[in-house]
Amino acid sequence: MFSHSNAVSLMRVNEIFYSIQGEGHFAGVPAVFVRLSGCNLACSFCDTDFQSFTEMTEEEIVQAVETLGGKATHVVLTGGEPSLQVTPTLCDKLHKAGKFIQMETNGTHEVTEGIDFVTCSPKFEFCKHAELKVKRIDELKVVYTLENNMARYEKIEARYRSLQPCDTGDVVKNKQITMATVAYCKAHPEWRVSLQTHKILDVR
Repeated sequence: MFSHSNAVSLMRVNEIFYSIQGEGHFAGVPAVFVRLSGCNLACSFCDTDFQSFTEMTEEEIVQAVETLGGKATHVVLTGGEPSLQVTPTLCDKLHKAGKFIQMETNGTHEVTEGIDFVTCSPKFEFCKHAELKVKRIDELKVVYTLENNMARYEKIEARYRSLQPCDTGDVVKNKQITMATVAYCKAHPEWRVSLQTHKILDVR
C-alpha cells in the first residue's frame, strides 16, 4: 500500500509515454500516459505489466510529461491503480504546467483532489473486494463479458457511460462479445460502445 503523505517524495512509475487515448470518452485525443506501478486487484484479463517501476519525484514526472507531450495538454494517470499513489501536489504541478488530468481507476480507493476527469472501471465480476469507494465518477467504463450484472452498473451515477467489449484473445468469442455490446447499447442508449482503438491502430 502506498501512502498519500506529503513526506513521500518518490512515486513508483512503470512508464511514461505519448500516444492517443484509445478508449472511452476521450478516444482519439493525444495524451501523455503516466502508468504507475502496483494494483490492489488482480483481474484475469489484464494485459498490462505494471509490476516493474522506476522511482521518480513529482518534478521528474512533470518534466517527463512536458518533454514527451510537447503541446499536448491531456495527461492520463493510469496503472495499475493510480489512486494508490497520486497526490494533490502532483496534480498541482501538472495544472501549473497547463495539463488536464484524467485518472483511470478501479474505484476501490478515493481519488485525490485535483483530478479533472475520473474514468472508473469497476471490477465487480472479476475480483473480490472491488466495492466502489470513489466519490465522483465522470465516466463509468464497463468491460463487457456477456456475464455482467448490468443492473448493478445502472445504479451508479456518472456523466458518461462506456461499454467496452472484453478482449479474451479468442477471435470467435470476441466477435460474440462485440455484437452483444452493440446490442446492449442500442437497447440502452445512455451507454456508448468503447473500443480499444489503440489495438485497432496498432499503437501504444
